Amino acid sequence: MTRSTKARRATAFLAGIPALALSVAATMVSAQNADALGPLPEPKEINQTRADLGRMLFFDTRMSGDTALSCASCHSPENGWGDGEALSDGYGDLLYFRNAPGLFNVANRNYFMWDGRLDGSDLGTVVRDMLTESHTMNMDSRLAQERLKQVPEYMEMFQAAYGAEPYGGRMYGAIGEFLKTIRTENAPFDAYMRGQEDALSDSAKRGLALFEGKAGCASCHSGAMLSDGDLHATGVPDHPDLLGLDPETAEDTANRQITMLRFYATLGTPNYMNLREDVGQYVVTKDEADIGKFVTPSLWDIGQTAPYMHSGVFDTLAEVVRFYNAGSVQSEPLGLTPSEEADLVAFLNNLTGDAPNVTEPELPDYALRELGQN
Repeated sequence: MTRSTKARRATAFLAGIPALALSVAATMVSAQNADALGPLPEPKEINQTRADLGRMLFFDTRMSGDTALSCASCHSPENGWGDGEALSDGYGDLLYFRNAPGLFNVANRNYFMWDGRLDGSDLGTVVRDMLTESHTMNMDSRLAQERLKQVPEYMEMFQAAYGAEPYGGRMYGAIGEFLKTIRTENAPFDAYMRGQEDALSDSAKRGLALFEGKAGCASCHSGAMLSDGDLHATGVPDHPDLLGLDPETAEDTANRQITMLRFYATLGTPNYMNLREDVGQYVVTKDEADIGKFVTPSLWDIGQTAPYMHSGVFDTLAEVVRFYNAGSVQSEPLGLTPSEEADLVAFLNNLTGDAPNVTEPELPDYALRELGQN
């Protein structure tokens, strides 16, 4: 049933009920339409002093255990706040088993991580997880704060932002504040949803109709974030480099499998040593019904965030559309014609705004502290 059909039926139902129940019915109709497509949500309130500090820390390799990685190593502006790779590298010689997602509009997400293991309302916690997790940046926060205390400029910035010296929670909070500033800018579809009718081409408008109708994309990619914020199993395959399908990448496959199995062990995943595929939300819930479920990503700025899916298995939007059009174990074929596929891709490309105008800041150096200041 399409959203418009649901709305018509809700309206007909409303017309036939007692007046005293109108407020209840209005709430029902509102709930049914809560997932309607809309313009990008308004920005969250930002403490600019803390965001400026967080921007410096985001690009600073002193925030990783071996000082070789920064947050920007896997989430760079040049790659749509991802790393441009199908499967990410990890800390040191580690190879990771999932794609690094882009960070556009991260402040408006329901969940963090592809398996949904972190709540979207707490940016500071996701920063802490990425900084301290041994697979990613392997940083002891106590060491990080002592490093920053050796940088006079950072001491001044922390005093301005928090009235206190560097400390774990303040570091996480500052980077989280910077993440709020990473937003979609000037996407044609956002302008269209704000009333600019000519912001979309005819092809993109046909694609929008398919997105909401025949293709069924809006059943999961709904609301102002173009995501229902939930987790689903859609049959997206793992990357061949994780499954060991390419003999030339056998060593990389072994390294990614080792990382994945250690991750499973850390989260107490049952029977983890016999698992060779990414089981998604199952690692969080331990419910077999959640095997293969992953967070529905927002589609804003999707043109900048290839490769796609948790496994980075698709390089282009055309490949993504062809995958869903063909159907999978979880879904029936969509029956889109080649021209309809092209229109749908045209619409998806109009969800992308301007490239980020962010450059790596000039980072301050260490300096000796006077006796008694340590």
